[in-house]
Amino acid sequence: MTDELFREDATLHACDAVVTAVDARGVQLDRTVFYPLGGGQAGDRGVLRLCDGRELAIADTRKGDAPGAVLHVPAPGQEALLAALAAGAPVLARIDAERRRRHMRLHTATHLLCALVPHPVNGCSITADHARLDFHMTEPLDKQALNDGLARLVALARPVRHRWIGEDELDANPQLVRSMSVQPPRGLGRVRVLEIEGVDLQPCGGTHVADTADVGDVVVTKVEKKSATTRRVVLGFAGAA
Repeated sequence: MTDELFREDATLHACDAVVTAVDARGVQLDRTVFYPLGGGQAGDRGVLRLCDGRELAIADTRKGDAPGAVLHVPAPGQEALLAALAAGAPVLARIDAERRRRHMRLHTATHLLCALVPHPVNGCSITADHARLDFHMTEPLDKQALNDGLARLVALARPVRHRWIGEDELDANPQLVRSMSVQPPRGLGRVRVLEIEGVDLQPCGGTHVADTADVGDVVVTKVEKKSATTRRVVLGFAGAA
């Protein structure tokens, strides 16, 4: 298993690590700050710096084949550098910090949106440029009302924290799960939940800002009817082209 440092501290941008496995698909480490694609959130990008100063560019991060493993996927054209790595080699793992920060702001904004739209979520995507949530509902949504609600929740500057609960506690409180498309991972005995004080509480393994004020100028850019029972809300950064 890879020690996923980002689960406890999303502000970490780099860490020392040791290669545990490497093949043509990518590199696995004993510990990492790289978030792997999951829960709708895109995987991190960055570099693995070798002892000789050379850097292997990481274009994506995915979950490995084994439970708890994280695969750092290299950008194309680095076959020689990848071949120079072997199990036991020390590296410095460093993410694209600005891209991660955008993920954190947008992901936290989706939780604020869940507080404004009390319906199950049947689709989610979080990238560095936009995020979307698909709500299972038939009523229309008003874009301006949602933007007003987001602005109000951001201005409240509520703390954003995570904690772990037992799977039995989750089973006793099934209403915590808002997503119809992504279920919390099972089998580890505990589930990570995100709490925005007085606003939202639900299972989530993603990366988030520490305070709703840190979400900043995220706005609803589009509201659309995707089907008879699905309303899509798209979030982006105010002023973005």
